[in-house]
Amino acid sequence: MQPLVSIIMGSTSDMPVADKAAQTLDQLHVPFEIIALSAHRTPSEVEEFATRAAERGIGVVIAIAGMAAALPGVIAANTPVPVIGVPVKGMLDGLDALLSIVQMPPGVPVATVGINAGNNAALLAAQILAPQHSDIALRLAEYRSQLNLKIVKANEALREERYAFKTN
Repeated sequence: MQPLVSIIMGSTSDMPVADKAAQTLDQLHVPFEIIALSAHRTPSEVEEFATRAAERGIGVVIAIAGMAAALPGVIAANTPVPVIGVPVKGMLDGLDALLSIVQMPPGVPVATVGINAGNNAALLAAQILAPQHSDIALRLAEYRSQLNLKIVKANEALREERYAFKTN
């Protein structure tokens, strides 16, 4: 099985966020890999990974990073593969990482999800892959259908809640 998505974390301390992405990709049956690479501590390995990602068949990179959060931008600068940056909550509640990822220079885009939002990064990766992979598109549609059903059930339960002045 060849990975379609690479989950890259700047440090294994980012594993709780990577795990959210991995669980979602697993649920959607999207093949992925998880690697720890640091833009500052292993720059040549990051460049090697990024320059070879497309030829390896990687369709999307999820890059998870905190603090200076250079990893998503460095990967994006070295690959034509779409990169999704996931800022990690740490210093300044993750705002430092969020701003580092969002503020990429013109010509080097990085899609960015919310702080610690590994789940949304995986869903966005699946959406990017879906037009070329009908099986992923079907599972993504089923996932969304389940989200809808969850809200419908929640509203049914809310109808049973009794308050003196509740009108519904």
